[in-house]
Amino acid sequence: MKEINELSHEIIGYAIEVHKNLGPGLLESIYEKAMIFELKSNNVRFVSQAIIPVFYKNQKIGEHRLDLLIEDTIIVELKSVE
Repeated sequence: MKEINELSHEIIGYAIEVHKNLGPGLLESIYEKAMIFELKSNNVRFVSQAIIPVFYKNQKIGEHRLDLLIEDTIIVELKSVE
């Protein structure tokens, strides 16, 4: 597995590539599909819309859906603004 700083650098590069090609103002789901394309194209292991349990004081209180979980290490939450 890649070192976390190297992987982070690559992910940021993919996000910049997506933004350069699509520009601002689109829905998060469009950016997510473009990021998935970049990750697949670069043979990066990821899970889209992974559901993880949320615990509070050892009690499961709910679940959270992650936009992207990359290499079981880095969570990417995509945001879009006008």
